[in-house]
Amino acid sequence: MKRVAKALLLISTVPLLAVGLLAARVYSYRNASSDATADAAVVLGAAVWGKEVSPVFRERVNHGIDLYRKGKVRKLIFTGGQGNRGEPTESAAARRYAVESGVPASDILIEEKSHNTYENIIYAKQLADARGLRKVLIVSDPLHMKRAVAMARDVGLEAEPSPTPSTRYRGLRSQAGLLAYETYYYIGYLLSRPFLKPARV
Repeated sequence: MKRVAKALLLISTVPLLAVGLLAARVYSYRNASSDATADAAVVLGAAVWGKEVSPVFRERVNHGIDLYRKGKVRKLIFTGGQGNRGEPTESAAARRYAVESGVPASDILIEEKSHNTYENIIYAKQLADARGLRKVLIVSDPLHMKRAVAMARDVGLEAEPSPTPSTRYRGLRSQAGLLAYETYYYIGYLLSRPFLKPARV
């Protein structure tokens, strides 16, 4: 019985350790930020509230604009399709916000078909490839960076992380919740990665 108990303990402990290790990787990668210049910043979509970008999305868009103004990138690629009927797509709302902030519309590219991070990346790559944009900075919330950059590199983008310096996810409870969310979906991505196919154009 003792051997069985030990075996069961081992069986239950190993997955927990693996999950903990992956969570630690997600958490530690939040501070990874490239100072390199790139052809474009790929700003990952988030919710739209009415016709305006949500506070979380605004942080991402503002960071993309800041990279553009500093000369770190020469193009902005906004991603994200329509969330709710009657609302603009996430990327269209982001473009409007950026243009109103002084970014020339000619330096903004958008894709309006995606509904998750992997599709954000796939459709952004299609835009980048069509315009000869080879190196990109991935812009999103810090705890989102591990999964997003892994996806970008897996689909063939020369991608570097550029997390938002500020985030709406503040406080221990909200950060712990987001870490759990990101760890769960990062594990899901790792498990599904061998079976993923590029999204259709």
